[in-house]
Amino acid sequence: MKLSLNWITLRVRDLEASLDFYNRILGLPIGRRFESRGRQIAMLGPEGQPKIELIEGNDTALKPECGVSVGFEVESLDAALEELHSRDIPVARGPISPNPSLRFFYVLDPDGFEVQIAEHSRTR
Repeated sequence: MKLSLNWITLRVRDLEASLDFYNRILGLPIGRRFESRGRQIAMLGPEGQPKIELIEGNDTALKPECGVSVGFEVESLDAALEELHSRDIPVARGPISPNPSLRFFYVLDPDGFEVQIAEHSRTR
């Protein structure tokens, strides 16, 4: 069996606040929005890549403190830090450099889920 990642689902309290964070602040394109069984849903991410599925509701099945995080790669960690700082998004942890080719930090989304921003470099 050959598998490929399709999407990761986050249950959120306020879809508009989450869309503002993931779309406007992080720049993930909104692929589509729809309603299913009375719930508002949005799929975000570049074409041809796995998506983040946001489902609005009050019954969060997964709490932020369960250890789930979503990770994104950037070309420049310093530029990402500067951009998020200019948007008043505080860094929750980091920057961390566990080895010479990886640096990352975490911010929190509107529901408290950790979002990792990472830079891989072969020249460090």
